[in-house]
Amino acid sequence: MITVDSCGWLEFYTNGPLCNQYAEYLRDLNDIITPVIILYEIYKKVKREYSEDEALLAIIPILKTKVILLDNHLALMAADISLESHLPMADAIVFATAQFHGSQLITSDIHFKNLKNVIYLGS
Repeated sequence: MITVDSCGWLEFYTNGPLCNQYAEYLRDLNDIITPVIILYEIYKKVKREYSEDEALLAIIPILKTKVILLDNHLALMAADISLESHLPMADAIVFATAQFHGSQLITSDIHFKNLKNVIYLGS
């Protein structure tokens, strides 16, 4: 199982510079777990920059992954991770969800670059 961070979904959807690298990880949506906060981030950003219709299109493949809801345990785990690693709230939730489910986090967000179980795409 893997977790693809919001920046990966956005790169893929917008055909960004790292699109092809992320595409390698997005081949089998059944092997991806997605923290529910990623739905929020993608929908909000795409709606703000494009339109609601585009935002709804952008989340279709994400909804085909295993979406993980935020519960009490993950919230507390994320808070601890945020305190330890100085991650912002959303990033801590994403990282905690990946860690709890034993998945690698695929990202190009510099906040995650040196954390365990992270595949960092970028320089």
